[in-house]
Amino acid sequence: MSSIEAYIMMNIKSGSEDEVCEALAAYKEVEEVAVIYGEYDALIKVKTENMKTLDNFITETLRALPNIFLTATMLIAKQFK
Repeated sequence: MSSIEAYIMMNIKSGSEDEVCEALAAYKEVEEVAVIYGEYDALIKVKTENMKTLDNFITETLRALPNIFLTATMLIAKQFK
C-alpha cells in the first residue's frame, strides 16, 4: 500500500511555537515536529493514506488551530535516507 508523505512548514503566532508543536505531535499523521529558524517557525513531516486524507488533515485539522497563520506543503517525491 502506498502512502503520501509531505513536509508542512508553518508560520505560528510568536510565543506559541512550543504549544502548537506539542499539540501537533499528538496527531497520528505527524511523524516529526520541529521548531525552526528562518522564514517559517515550525516544520512537520506527515504521512497519510492518500491525497484526500492529506487534504483533510491540512484543511480541517491544521488550519483549524488558532495560532497557525500560514502553511506551505511540499510533497515528498523520493526519499534517499
